[in-house]
Amino acid sequence: MDEKYNGLKIESKWQKFWQETGLNKTDSKSGKPKFYCLEMFPYPSGKIHMGHIRNYVIGDVITRYKRMRGFNVLHPMGWDAFGLPAENAAINSGTHPYKWTHENIEYMKAQINKIGCSYDWDREVTTCTPEYYKWNQWFFIQMLKRGLAYKKNSYVNWCSKCATVLANEQVIDTQCWRCDTVVEQKELEQWFFKITAYADELLAACDTLNGWPQHVVAMQRNWIGKSRGVEMDFPVDGSDLKIKIFTTRPDTLFGATFVCVAPIHPIADIIMDDKNALNDVKSFYGNEEEKRGVFTGKYVVNPMNNEKIPIYAANFVLMDYGTGAIMSVPAHDQRDFDFAKKYSLPIREVIVREKDAAVSTELTEAYEGEGYLINSGQFTGLDNKTAIEKIGKFLELASVGMVVTNYKLRDWGISRQRYWGTPIPVVYCKSCGVVSVKDEDLPVILPDNVSLKGMGGSPLSGVSDFLNTTCPTCGSNARRETDTMDTFVDSSWYFVRYCSEKDAAEPLNKANIDTFMPVDQYIGGVEHAVLHLLYSRFFSRVLRDIGIISCDEPFENLLTQGMVCKETLKCNEHGWLFPDETRNGNCIHCNSPVIRGRTEKMSKSKKNLVTPDEITGKYGADTARVFSLFAAPPEKDIEWSHQGVEGAYRFLNRLWNLLYTYADKLKTITVTPDKLSGKLVRKTHQTIKKVTGSIERDYHFNTAIASLMELLNEMSAFKPADMADYASLKFAFKSMTLLLSPFAPHLCEELWVSLGDSGKSVFLAQWPDFDEIAAKEEEIELVVQIGGKVRAKMMIPADSNDETVKAAALSHDKIRDYITGKKIKQVHIVKGRLVNIVLENG
Repeated sequence: MDEKYNGLKIESKWQKFWQETGLNKTDSKSGKPKFYCLEMFPYPSGKIHMGHIRNYVIGDVITRYKRMRGFNVLHPMGWDAFGLPAENAAINSGTHPYKWTHENIEYMKAQINKIGCSYDWDREVTTCTPEYYKWNQWFFIQMLKRGLAYKKNSYVNWCSKCATVLANEQVIDTQCWRCDTVVEQKELEQWFFKITAYADELLAACDTLNGWPQHVVAMQRNWIGKSRGVEMDFPVDGSDLKIKIFTTRPDTLFGATFVCVAPIHPIADIIMDDKNALNDVKSFYGNEEEKRGVFTGKYVVNPMNNEKIPIYAANFVLMDYGTGAIMSVPAHDQRDFDFAKKYSLPIREVIVREKDAAVSTELTEAYEGEGYLINSGQFTGLDNKTAIEKIGKFLELASVGMVVTNYKLRDWGISRQRYWGTPIPVVYCKSCGVVSVKDEDLPVILPDNVSLKGMGGSPLSGVSDFLNTTCPTCGSNARRETDTMDTFVDSSWYFVRYCSEKDAAEPLNKANIDTFMPVDQYIGGVEHAVLHLLYSRFFSRVLRDIGIISCDEPFENLLTQGMVCKETLKCNEHGWLFPDETRNGNCIHCNSPVIRGRTEKMSKSKKNLVTPDEITGKYGADTARVFSLFAAPPEKDIEWSHQGVEGAYRFLNRLWNLLYTYADKLKTITVTPDKLSGKLVRKTHQTIKKVTGSIERDYHFNTAIASLMELLNEMSAFKPADMADYASLKFAFKSMTLLLSPFAPHLCEELWVSLGDSGKSVFLAQWPDFDEIAAKEEEIELVVQIGGKVRAKMMIPADSNDETVKAAALSHDKIRDYITGKKIKQVHIVKGRLVNIVLENG
């Protein structure tokens, strides 16, 4: 054992050892109980920062802990390698996306290995390889056969900058999720996956996601958005046209004073003459911040009261929810209220809080709560819940409406007009129509010879060798589909592919899949709460029905880790700056003062990054790991702190230096834990209990590391005097090494050897068990307060009952001085902590 702790030296040594001995490999035929731990795989965009590393290290701690607890752990890693960044980089630099992607993978893989993550690289997947995307295509064909993949003309979300379609989930506040460009509506023929076929099952199964954060489950429920209401036709006055309306509030039908349709609704073009005004509203379609509308010049008849009310085209009405048209009740819907005020439309109150309450003279806001109906014909006086049911039945009996269930969830549009993605495996034949590629002809290979610039549609449409083919059915000339699949298809089943090794003859071997699925612990960012997680739940059900997997839900437990945040730096002239682009508080490019901005999530765009190389190069990987785990519970954000990194480094150095002091002596000591006793042994058992509990209970690694720091303090203060003391100290060191090993694996491998277990990895040892009796405190210190002020401290047997504690406090010498001659009102006891005596009159 070297005198000085050298993280870089020992880390490369043990990483090589793990690789050569295959310590991290998973045995599909092991008889041990399985545990599948998975972090969301990264996009290979270049360098990894400490935000990524925190995610991977959380998973690695769980993996190493579970292995030491006797589980057969699957812990794989791969690359979500298709997508726009590679294609855009190719356009900007002239480097082919394949080359750019694989160079990044090699660099990032080296970074991940340096941090000491115990991945089984024999199961590595890269989604842009034909070996992987072949199965995207095969799944597509199976869904096409089952009616779950289909093509239709549809208004889609179009990002002009990315030049491609976006799914609804990829539009965040009317902007593209990748580049923040305002999204337009464009009519295109697109391929869809029928996720709505599983809407009820996906929603009902939310009740079973007990291992998920409840706010994520709520987001899933809200996105699926099941609602029960009525659907009815509002005739367009003076024509045979009808506008179909869906509403969840039939109790407010008598309060409808206008109707709004989506500006892209087909009827808007039919009934409105002023196309310029309509196009103006279309340009603001979906913008919730600025509500815009235009009167179409036409009216509908409300079938409940035969009143003619105006029709507006409004930007906030969405074509893909309900029927694309709504009845507007401004008195009882705030959005309608705001719109009515803006365009001076009538507001009619039809629900009041209290029965027989007076009508408001002028509403200042919509009343959206429950109450009683007024101004509602035969339904006046009913409470609104009863009215909803009765009006629904009335509409059905009158054959003017029907009670229906609707969902906010829309089918998943998977067509993308870009190159770097999975080719959709269909061809178009003049005789046979749409024909899927035969299974034996998969994969449809993405061509290399493609021009990525100047294409109005998909770049694949300019590759004649790819475009022109023959029909799989009749052999006639045919044209290939040139759209590629949404890259979320790649990530919707990758966890299934990991169950077999990457070179397996049967990549989707059902026995292997049944051995490991579902994932026991999934770890990733909350930003994927709808997009990736919902698609994965859908895909798992499709694969179940095809016969690939046996489980319904892909992820048993979900941990959404917090972000790593850091202060941002900015120059008025040069924008965001990396830390090394500043000197003495000024920008190195122009010498202007640097503006210190908010502490925000680490990101390339804000340049507030810390790479693992910066930390491992100076302190070692174990320091980076311990800091990222100690700074906060895994679900909370942490603020990057160089002081915190230094603190983690000091902790590891102290442990190293302490063992160096005793290593030669301790190697010769034999430890029999059940023969040991004393304060240090008790503290060790308590620490085993605390660390184990912190990991098992919500993975609170920060409290686990804090307990280990406390044990190190106890060990440092301990001065062995005889062989029994040295045995106690060795027991503490061995326990410390085992408990710390998932957090600082390289250091603990070295310590384990120094304690006499040469040649055998610490991760082949069992996790230590604690002795409940040995961990029990013989005496504890209690604080004694009078009126909330500390007046004394006393030692008392740990198992004392409340009466004994009370008697000891009242008889304490210092306390007697305060209470003599006074009347005691109450004595409060907080078990194991304090006694508070309350006196009459203070």
